[in-house]
Amino acid sequence: MNRAVKIGLAGTCTALLALGGIGTYNIVHGLASGSASEGTSQDARGFDPSEVSSTPPSGAEATKQARAFLDSWSQQQLDGAASDTDTPDTAARALREYADGLHLKKLTFDHILSAGASSATPGAAKVTFDVTAQVAGGTWDYASAVAVRKSTNGRLAVHWNNSVLHPGLGDGQSLTAGTLPAGSVGAKVVASDGRTDLSTFPSLRDIAATIGKNAKATGGQPGTGVAVVDAGGAGVETVKVFTQGRPAIVRTTIDVGFQGVAEHAVQDAHLQQKPAGTVALDWRNGHILAVAHTGDDGDIAINGIKSPGSTMKIITAAALFDKAGLTPSSPAPCTDSLVANSQLFHNDPGVRANPGSSLAEAFTVSCNTAFIKDGFHHLVHDGDASALNDEAVNVFGLGNWSIGGGIATTDPSVPPDVQGGDQAAQFIGQGKVTATPLFMASVAATVRNAGFEQPIILPEQHQEAAPRPISARTADYLQSMMRGVATGGTAAPRLGGLSEVGAKTGTAEEGDHTNGWLTAYNSRIAVAALVEGGSSGVDSAGYVVRRLLTGG
Repeated sequence: MNRAVKIGLAGTCTALLALGGIGTYNIVHGLASGSASEGTSQDARGFDPSEVSSTPPSGAEATKQARAFLDSWSQQQLDGAASDTDTPDTAARALREYADGLHLKKLTFDHILSAGASSATPGAAKVTFDVTAQVAGGTWDYASAVAVRKSTNGRLAVHWNNSVLHPGLGDGQSLTAGTLPAGSVGAKVVASDGRTDLSTFPSLRDIAATIGKNAKATGGQPGTGVAVVDAGGAGVETVKVFTQGRPAIVRTTIDVGFQGVAEHAVQDAHLQQKPAGTVALDWRNGHILAVAHTGDDGDIAINGIKSPGSTMKIITAAALFDKAGLTPSSPAPCTDSLVANSQLFHNDPGVRANPGSSLAEAFTVSCNTAFIKDGFHHLVHDGDASALNDEAVNVFGLGNWSIGGGIATTDPSVPPDVQGGDQAAQFIGQGKVTATPLFMASVAATVRNAGFEQPIILPEQHQEAAPRPISARTADYLQSMMRGVATGGTAAPRLGGLSEVGAKTGTAEEGDHTNGWLTAYNSRIAVAALVEGGSSGVDSAGYVVRRLLTGG
């Protein structure tokens, strides 16, 4: 009896212990399940991203959901914050990258306000707020916003994208704080003085931007702040500066004084707002000192490819000296008109016929017929039809130039195999012959320097050499004739009286209008200008060139 009772009591105790064990498990499991359940409720609270309501949540609902998200985020409960979004896994990774990249110390939110329907996310309500983040280097304040969506089961979620972290932050981008990364502040492209920003000159803004992207900058010291970086860690944009750095610079050959003059020169009132472009070079080394332009067709100073008209007579005369052995005193009869290869050519108004003129006299008054006749007689008929191309390429450096910094320039052209009327027209810079102010400035520079120096805009840029140097004899002849043009010829109305100046004017026919050209040099620079629609070279481009030669 007693033994049986003991067994029964033991069995009862065992049963109670078993029941107690089950009860204890349920309590613990209930706590765990409660936490998990709470996590599940926070996991967008049952939001179904495949069943999004087209009706936005109310302002109160959206604000409450946004507050829950921001509260968790501010307490650095990142998984909890992420579970309040419609893509928890993506959000959790991004929130961690935000904290790590900024070396985040403290995060607070203020002015959490409903802002009506979201314009960026259809069917969502917008909630705005202010952010204060203590990050490496300082405190960063900015305004931000989230969109809150509702699924058809009534559950809410913050719509996740990178702009939740910071407005405008794109896919694959992140934030960093502390020393600003390379690329977050662009290089400063400066003039030869090492200080003046090229982008302050209207004509050089695109050139400066291109150089800044392509040329190697030197010096500089990064500042501190907050920056947007791409997936590779390269700087995209600086969004907050704590301490100013010193940008790296790219020094160019541009001369501040000449550039300022050039900017005003292409706006000269005499041009009547016609498109104009000009380039000035240091003829001693090919350094580009100024580039200026107007008009809607881009930079016509380095890319305005047009027939150069009579400025081409510089190269034609050089070919006659080098190939045919002519001199400035050689005969060059100037007639009113001339038929060559069945095409009628004439002179510009004001050019008087002079059957006894010399080559120098024909050059001074810019007689077309004299140069066509001499070109045909001494070059084409003597079997040297490509002489003009040979002179342009091998002596004057015509070719595919790279002036540096990734700047695109249009190549001039003097075809070697032209036929028919174009064969005659080439000697006076018409037909298929094309050039830019950049090239024609280089032509004048080659004459004055007695040697070709390829134009460059970066001092260290490689310069192509001309295959054959201009002869001292030819350079001397051309300098003498160009001096005559400036003192008593077609350029005299603008350049007469200026010391040490040599020049050549040009007027080129193009469709129903003409373009005015003038190229010249003095003791310091070589310059060329083109005015589209100019009635003549001297009465259009002449005003631009004079300003540059006189410094104002």
